[in-house]
Amino acid sequence: MNMKKIKYWMFAFIVSLTLASCSNEVVEPQQEGNPTMQIENQFADVHFGDVLPFEVTVNDNVPLSTLTAILYFGEEEVSKTTIRTKENGQYAGSIEVPYGKNIPDGTATLEFILVNTTMKKATQTFDVPVTRAPYPYLILVTADASYPMLPTGQPNEYTVSSAFPSTELPAYIKTPIVDDKGREILFGWNEGEGGVAEGISTDIPFASPSGGTYSVTFNTRTFDASPFFEVVLNGQKMNMLDKDNYQLDIDLVQGEEITFEGLTGWWADPDFFAEGEDKMTFVPISGKYRVTANLPLNYLKVEALIGSNLATLQPDGTGAIWIIGDNIGKPSYTANHVGWNPPKALCMAPVGDKKYQVTVVGGETVSVDAINFKFFHQKDWGGEFGSQSLTSESDIVFVGNGTNGRDNGNLGIIEGKTLTAGKTYVFTVDVSGGINNAVLIVEEK
Repeated sequence: MNMKKIKYWMFAFIVSLTLASCSNEVVEPQQEGNPTMQIENQFADVHFGDVLPFEVTVNDNVPLSTLTAILYFGEEEVSKTTIRTKENGQYAGSIEVPYGKNIPDGTATLEFILVNTTMKKATQTFDVPVTRAPYPYLILVTADASYPMLPTGQPNEYTVSSAFPSTELPAYIKTPIVDDKGREILFGWNEGEGGVAEGISTDIPFASPSGGTYSVTFNTRTFDASPFFEVVLNGQKMNMLDKDNYQLDIDLVQGEEITFEGLTGWWADPDFFAEGEDKMTFVPISGKYRVTANLPLNYLKVEALIGSNLATLQPDGTGAIWIIGDNIGKPSYTANHVGWNPPKALCMAPVGDKKYQVTVVGGETVSVDAINFKFFHQKDWGGEFGSQSLTSESDIVFVGNGTNGRDNGNLGIIEGKTLTAGKTYVFTVDVSGGINNAVLIVEEK
């Protein structure tokens, strides 16, 4: 091929690429028309939780596409609705005003956007003052009755006093509908967050410390409610998770006196609490712990923390060791069996010198004739002790290797032996020689 032909071929190739590139360019449609809206200010006396109606007259000399209404709290878009506008005329719709917790009264912005088929648009905005409705009453709803809650005189606060049938009063709360824009607002218990939430009717676990006549109070802005059962550990109020469980993350010092209020007849875990004649002291090493009070079981569960997270076994042997498996549970292995269920794992008490212990009583917190649990590095599946990293110095309990009657790492009772009913046994895992050279010691007390 001579040079002229090469140059001609290259020129033709470049031209073809240029034409192809041009043909792929997106050409925006030419905006045409003149969309207009006519809206009267219909937005007075608006409350949180309202369904706000509107009417808009729209017009254009080209086909219209959509009408969108957007509500803003400050710069945040909190609600939106879109209407298809096929032709000129009047359209009606509505937009929801969120209720929300701790939102102060203020002025919202309501924006209307009208768009025609050529993407030409018109906008119009309104300032909308929004306040929390001054309800004349709320309604406390129990399984058997309803009670009116009246304003206390404090902002957004309502109360009812009555000789309720029990100190425990599971109930939810609802509002009346105050005008044609309003709707019924429900307040119930959010178990995931451990507090009152809007939009659900799950019973709130109200509970009074004493029977007879008492008051139930609720604030429609802060969602603060009372009364609730109170559990206090070392002067600190524990947080309610649900009606049965209270929890507190707290720094505890080895040997310090423990005070506990709100739960009587509770079971003192000997791995964490030593009972004396007139006081109770903390057993494990000093550190941060998560204490959970379970009311039905009268049980204080204690779990080691690193910062705000559940502790895990560290490479240097510090942290925590957890128990998952069968035939063990506190305060009773029958009433609160651990099983192969990681959320129910038991935290062994870190007693110092990189040693961890769990104390059990035959026939009460552990089965006497068979055990089948193992030790883990965390409160979940993952790192665990097997027969290569854990040896037993006990003449009662052995470590499984997969061929001796137990899976690798699972504990078992040596054939021909049993634990003794009523006897106390302390299982200690010593990792002072390294986490891959752990030793299990079982002592009968």
